[in-house]
Amino acid sequence: MNPLIAGGGPDPRGATALSVNLNKVALLRNTRALGIPSVTRAGTIALEAGAHGLTVHPRPDERHIRPHDVFELGTLLRDWPQAEFNIEGNPLHNLMPLARALRERGLPLHQLTFVPDSVEQSTSDHGWCFPQDAERLAPLVDEARRLGVRVSLFMDPEPGAMAAARAVGADRVELYTETYARAHGTATVPGVLDGFRAAGEAAVVAGLELNAGHDLNRDNLTDFLVAVPWIREVSIGHALIADALELGLAETVRAYLRCIHRAGR
Repeated sequence: MNPLIAGGGPDPRGATALSVNLNKVALLRNTRALGIPSVTRAGTIALEAGAHGLTVHPRPDERHIRPHDVFELGTLLRDWPQAEFNIEGNPLHNLMPLARALRERGLPLHQLTFVPDSVEQSTSDHGWCFPQDAERLAPLVDEARRLGVRVSLFMDPEPGAMAAARAVGADRVELYTETYARAHGTATVPGVLDGFRAAGEAAVVAGLELNAGHDLNRDNLTDFLVAVPWIREVSIGHALIADALELGLAETVRAYLRCIHRAGR
């Protein structure tokens, strides 16, 4: 049954989880051979402050998160059964071997976020394309599901692509929010948000759940969640770690949770 017709619109109830991306902690640590700051210590502080999960995006060049971080965070999360572990990355590169290794060690892994980044990219800058990417994604999604892991596809806010994302077996999509972040505070933001809302509605109709991420921060997060109220999880790293330099990590996590609560989430 179409949830837009049955309920007058997708159900916006339910909390939005905050997953703290720890990549920039690892990036700083890797500049010296001292092991500080500790990625696992940062993860512990975030969880103690109320974060609902941890995110990492290990890249093949190990510029920030490294394989040992993935396993150490998995071990940490054994003691936080209420929290989720989300690993982002290109499933055609190093993501799937890490997922298999976590499962072989009996460590928790709740979500894989498939991102179509190239090896040389400094950061993710676009989502998957359909139908072009469907054939190569489908078996990788199937493998992740057989590992018992939820799959989220990193997607541009294109309503017409959401049914195709569901057709390859994805459980969620993560809306790539950079265009919203750039528009925030300008006259163009209402139209940009209309586009994200339309993409969110299309995803829900297709049977997908919604995540969001990229350049969300304390200034723009609440407005986004009010406009797109079906977001199950936001993963935030760069802005959150930057804010932590001023506020401290624990207080920064609490500040982002307040942003979520102000949106009624």
